[in-house]
Amino acid sequence: MSLKVVRGRPRSEAVERAIIEGVMSLLEEGVSLGDMSIERIARTAGVGKATIYRRWKGKEELFVEVMRVTDEPDQELAGESVRDDLVVILEGIRRRGLAKRSSALLQSLLAQAKSYPQLWELYHAEVVARRRARVTEVLRRAVDKGEFRGDLDLSLMADLFTGPMLARTILSHDAPLPDGLSETIVDTVIAGLRV
Repeated sequence: MSLKVVRGRPRSEAVERAIIEGVMSLLEEGVSLGDMSIERIARTAGVGKATIYRRWKGKEELFVEVMRVTDEPDQELAGESVRDDLVVILEGIRRRGLAKRSSALLQSLLAQAKSYPQLWELYHAEVVARRRARVTEVLRRAVDKGEFRGDLDLSLMADLFTGPMLARTILSHDAPLPDGLSETIVDTVIAGLRV
Protein backbone atom coordinates (compact mmCIF):
# COMPACT_ATOMS: atom_id res chain seq x y z
CA MET A 1 0.00 0.00 0.00
CA SER A 2 1.48 3.35 -1.02
CA LEU A 3 1.04 6.47 1.00
CA LYS A 4 -0.39 9.44 -0.78
CA VAL A 5 1.41 12.71 -0.10
CA VAL A 6 -1.07 15.41 0.75
CA ARG A 7 0.11 18.87 -0.14
CA GLY A 8 -1.31 22.20 0.94
CA ARG A 9 -3.85 24.01 -1.14
CA PRO A 10 -2.47 25.13 -4.50
CA ARG A 11 -1.82 28.84 -4.85
CA SER A 12 -4.75 30.55 -6.44
CA GLU A 13 -3.76 33.04 -9.11
CA ALA A 14 -7.10 34.80 -8.64
CA VAL A 15 -6.42 35.29 -4.92
CA GLU A 16 -2.89 36.57 -5.55
CA ARG A 17 -4.22 38.93 -8.21
CA ALA A 18 -6.86 40.24 -5.78
CA ILE A 19 -4.17 40.90 -3.15
CA ILE A 20 -1.94 42.71 -5.64
CA GLU A 21 -4.90 44.74 -6.93
CA GLY A 22 -5.79 45.55 -3.31
CA VAL A 23 -2.33 47.02 -2.72
CA MET A 24 -2.52 49.00 -5.97
CA SER A 25 -5.97 50.40 -5.22
CA LEU A 26 -4.82 51.55 -1.77
CA LEU A 27 -1.82 53.27 -3.33
CA GLU A 28 -4.05 54.94 -5.90
CA GLU A 29 -6.22 56.22 -3.03
CA GLY A 30 -3.07 57.85 -1.62
CA VAL A 31 -2.41 55.41 1.21
CA SER A 32 1.31 55.38 2.02
CA LEU A 33 3.25 52.17 2.53
CA GLY A 34 3.60 53.11 6.19
CA ASP A 35 -0.18 53.25 6.63
CA MET A 36 -0.78 50.08 4.66
CA SER A 37 -1.08 47.18 7.10
CA ILE A 38 -1.51 43.54 6.11
CA GLU A 39 -4.92 43.70 7.77
CA ARG A 40 -5.96 46.67 5.59
CA ILE A 41 -4.65 44.99 2.44
CA ALA A 42 -6.52 41.78 3.32
CA ARG A 43 -9.75 43.71 3.91
CA THR A 44 -9.38 45.55 0.58
CA ALA A 45 -8.60 42.32 -1.28
CA GLY A 46 -11.42 40.41 0.39
CA VAL A 47 -9.15 37.75 1.90
CA GLY A 48 -7.91 36.82 5.35
CA LYS A 49 -4.56 37.96 6.73
CA ALA A 50 -3.41 34.33 6.87
CA THR A 51 -3.95 34.07 3.11
CA ILE A 52 -1.41 36.86 2.59
CA TYR A 53 1.07 35.47 5.13
CA ARG A 54 0.94 32.05 3.43
CA ARG A 55 2.28 33.69 0.29
CA TRP A 56 4.60 36.42 1.60
CA LYS A 57 6.51 36.74 4.88
CA GLY A 58 5.44 40.33 5.30
CA LYS A 59 4.63 43.67 3.76
CA GLU A 60 8.10 44.15 2.26
CA GLU A 61 8.03 40.93 0.21
CA LEU A 62 4.48 41.64 -0.90
CA PHE A 63 5.38 45.14 -2.12
CA VAL A 64 8.34 43.85 -4.11
CA GLU A 65 6.06 41.24 -5.69
CA VAL A 66 3.52 43.96 -6.53
CA MET A 67 6.27 45.99 -8.21
CA ARG A 68 7.46 42.96 -10.15
CA VAL A 69 3.96 42.06 -11.34
CA THR A 70 2.85 45.57 -12.28
CA ASP A 71 6.10 46.38 -14.05
CA GLU A 72 6.28 45.65 -17.74
CA PRO A 73 8.96 43.11 -18.62
CA ASP A 74 12.28 44.32 -19.98
CA GLN A 75 12.39 44.25 -23.75
CA GLU A 76 14.84 41.83 -25.34
CA LEU A 77 18.10 43.40 -26.48
CA ALA A 78 19.21 42.62 -30.04
CA GLY A 79 22.88 42.76 -29.08
CA GLU A 80 23.95 44.11 -32.46
CA SER A 81 24.20 47.85 -31.76
CA VAL A 82 25.27 49.28 -28.42
CA ARG A 83 23.36 52.47 -29.19
CA ASP A 84 20.16 50.62 -30.05
CA ASP A 85 20.39 48.44 -26.92
CA LEU A 86 20.86 51.51 -24.73
CA VAL A 87 17.85 53.19 -26.38
CA VAL A 88 15.75 50.07 -25.64
CA ILE A 89 16.82 50.16 -21.98
CA LEU A 90 16.07 53.86 -21.57
CA GLU A 91 12.78 53.50 -23.41
CA GLY A 92 11.77 50.90 -20.82
CA ILE A 93 12.47 53.42 -18.05
CA ARG A 94 10.52 56.11 -19.92
CA ARG A 95 7.50 53.84 -20.40
CA ARG A 96 7.54 52.91 -16.71
CA GLY A 97 7.52 56.62 -15.90
CA LEU A 98 4.45 57.07 -18.09
CA ALA A 99 2.63 54.09 -16.53
CA LYS A 100 0.64 55.56 -13.65
CA ARG A 101 0.44 52.39 -11.58
CA SER A 102 4.11 51.40 -11.55
CA SER A 103 5.10 55.05 -11.21
CA ALA A 104 2.83 55.52 -8.17
CA LEU A 105 4.24 52.42 -6.50
CA LEU A 106 7.84 53.45 -7.12
CA GLN A 107 7.16 56.97 -5.82
CA SER A 108 5.68 55.48 -2.66
CA LEU A 109 8.62 53.11 -2.26
CA LEU A 110 11.14 55.94 -2.58
CA ALA A 111 9.22 58.09 -0.10
CA GLN A 112 9.31 55.26 2.45
CA ALA A 113 12.86 53.97 1.75
CA LYS A 114 14.31 55.27 5.03
CA SER A 115 11.44 53.92 7.10
CA TYR A 116 11.57 50.53 5.41
CA PRO A 117 15.23 49.79 4.61
CA GLN A 118 14.47 46.08 4.19
CA LEU A 119 11.94 46.92 1.49
CA TRP A 120 14.47 49.05 -0.37
CA GLU A 121 17.13 46.30 -0.07
CA LEU A 122 14.69 43.71 -1.43
CA TYR A 123 13.68 45.97 -4.32
CA HIS A 124 17.30 46.76 -5.08
CA ALA A 125 18.29 43.07 -5.06
CA GLU A 126 15.28 41.89 -7.05
CA VAL A 127 14.90 44.70 -9.59
CA VAL A 128 17.53 47.44 -9.59
CA ALA A 129 20.62 45.20 -9.50
CA ARG A 130 19.35 43.10 -12.41
CA ARG A 131 18.64 46.17 -14.53
CA ARG A 132 21.99 47.79 -13.70
CA ALA A 133 23.78 44.57 -14.66
CA ARG A 134 22.00 44.69 -18.00
CA VAL A 135 23.19 48.25 -18.70
CA THR A 136 26.70 47.44 -17.52
CA GLU A 137 26.92 44.45 -19.84
CA VAL A 138 25.99 46.61 -22.85
CA LEU A 139 28.59 49.18 -21.83
CA ARG A 140 31.25 46.51 -21.31
CA ARG A 141 30.57 45.33 -24.84
CA ALA A 142 31.07 48.88 -26.14
CA VAL A 143 34.38 49.26 -24.29
CA ASP A 144 35.59 45.83 -25.45
CA LYS A 145 34.78 46.75 -29.06
CA GLY A 146 36.64 50.04 -28.69
CA GLU A 147 33.49 52.14 -29.17
CA PHE A 148 33.62 53.85 -25.75
CA ARG A 149 36.50 55.12 -23.68
CA GLY A 150 37.87 52.50 -21.34
CA ASP A 151 39.18 54.91 -18.71
CA LEU A 152 35.77 55.39 -17.03
CA ASP A 153 34.18 53.14 -14.45
CA LEU A 154 31.31 51.13 -15.98
CA SER A 155 29.06 51.97 -13.05
CA LEU A 156 29.62 55.68 -13.62
CA MET A 157 28.91 55.24 -17.33
CA ALA A 158 25.65 53.46 -16.47
CA ASP A 159 24.68 56.44 -14.31
CA LEU A 160 25.45 58.85 -17.16
CA PHE A 161 22.97 57.03 -19.42
CA THR A 162 20.20 56.17 -16.98
CA GLY A 163 20.46 59.18 -14.64
CA PRO A 164 18.72 61.77 -16.85
CA MET A 165 15.77 59.45 -17.52
CA LEU A 166 15.50 58.38 -13.88
CA ALA A 167 15.60 62.03 -12.79
CA ARG A 168 12.65 62.79 -15.08
CA THR A 169 10.62 59.70 -14.27
CA ILE A 170 11.21 59.53 -10.51
CA LEU A 171 12.38 62.87 -9.15
CA SER A 172 10.31 65.25 -11.30
CA HIS A 173 6.62 64.42 -11.28
CA ASP A 174 5.78 66.82 -14.11
CA ALA A 175 8.88 66.55 -16.32
CA PRO A 176 8.00 65.84 -19.95
CA LEU A 177 8.73 62.35 -21.27
CA PRO A 178 8.29 62.88 -25.02
CA ASP A 179 8.83 60.32 -27.75
CA GLY A 180 12.46 60.42 -28.86
CA LEU A 181 13.80 61.33 -25.40
CA SER A 182 15.61 58.00 -25.07
CA GLU A 183 17.42 58.54 -28.37
CA THR A 184 18.34 62.11 -27.42
CA ILE A 185 19.85 61.07 -24.08
CA VAL A 186 21.75 58.12 -25.56
CA ASP A 187 23.14 60.11 -28.48
CA THR A 188 24.20 62.98 -26.22
CA VAL A 189 26.04 60.72 -23.76
CA ILE A 190 27.60 58.60 -26.50
CA ALA A 191 29.13 61.74 -28.03
CA GLY A 192 31.06 62.28 -24.78
CA LEU A 193 32.15 58.66 -24.37
CA ARG A 194 33.45 57.98 -27.86
CA VAL A 195 37.08 57.01 -28.15
